Amino acid sequence: MRRPSPRFEGRPLVSPLQQSVVYATETPSSLDAIYRDQSGYTYSREGHPNATTTAAMIDALEGAEGGVMASSGMAAVSLALLSCLKVGDHVVGSNQLYGRSLRLMEEELPRLGITSALFDPTDVAQAEAVITPNTKAMLLEVVANPTLRIADMTGLARLCADRGITLILDNTFTTPVGFKAFEHGVDIVLHSVTKFLAGHSDAMLGWVAAQEPAVTERLHILSHTWGMTAAPFDCWLTERGLLSFPLRFERAQANAAALADALADMPGVARVLYPGRSDHPDVARAAELLGGQNGAMVSFELAGGREAADAFAQASPLPLAPTLGDISTTLSHPATSSHRNVPRQARESIGITEGFFRMSVGVDPVDTLIEGLERAARATL
Repeated sequence: MRRPSPRFEGRPLVSPLQQSVVYATETPSSLDAIYRDQSGYTYSREGHPNATTTAAMIDALEGAEGGVMASSGMAAVSLALLSCLKVGDHVVGSNQLYGRSLRLMEEELPRLGITSALFDPTDVAQAEAVITPNTKAMLLEVVANPTLRIADMTGLARLCADRGITLILDNTFTTPVGFKAFEHGVDIVLHSVTKFLAGHSDAMLGWVAAQEPAVTERLHILSHTWGMTAAPFDCWLTERGLLSFPLRFERAQANAAALADALADMPGVARVLYPGRSDHPDVARAAELLGGQNGAMVSFELAGGREAADAFAQASPLPLAPTLGDISTTLSHPATSSHRNVPRQARESIGITEGFFRMSVGVDPVDTLIEGLERAARATL
């Protein structure tokens, strides 16, 4: 039975949510034309209107064309790596990537016959030392998660170009406001859209696009084949979040700068990491690459280890949540969440101790945030 379609004057201001899994066509020839010309929709695993709308909005932010909406940020990371790696290839990456990205490189890719190596992203010489003749890709974050170190993007992009290595960038922390990936020699850029771009902790999505159209088409095919397609409802929610993203991120960055300075003077706080502070180890590089867009992430370390961390979290008004990019401010404890599967010695070698917190700053009233953090800091003494 054919379902009737309502006809009405006017058009909705908000994009309609189209949950349909399948799209009907009139004839086999019209179905053939859709596949041949990519002029419509057939089955939602291969694309749907809400994904098209949302991808176009992110494309505009990143200066990309034809970006792929994926089911999560890690789906986007996986698609990027799968697009350029095969059995026998080698991939290198930052030793300060998001924990699941590290696990993917060190545990999952080897099962597929792909080897990997890690290096300090602030040191091009270390990257050169781990590259082999079979190295085909490099995975980076401009601002490391969660240590907030700044990668030497200029040197690493030059190295990749010289060696014919595909440079993949997870731009989640920096966002397109802080860093235009394709203008800095990046070949494939991706986002965990779940975070700042969607911004409300109610949609799980990724996005990925390539500089070369043929590679972007490869990403689409992989997404359809591996079943990493984004759901319509999550895309629909994200469209709403993207409309307010520039305003949210501007306010969150201002809050983050103020909180970083306030934390540095609080009792029990051993160190604060924020790219805009003069005491950040990569402050000069941050100024060069980010141009004052220092982001909405602040990391800090408590002197008292796990005991102090427990006391701080219990006294803090902020939720302890293993996420980031929400409209409100949240705390994360990487040693027990994102990096819990990284061996302790490896974690601590890059500064992720038991007293280390990562704070994702939102648009909350900054005076209220400072008051709450001061109360939490005093609880650690």
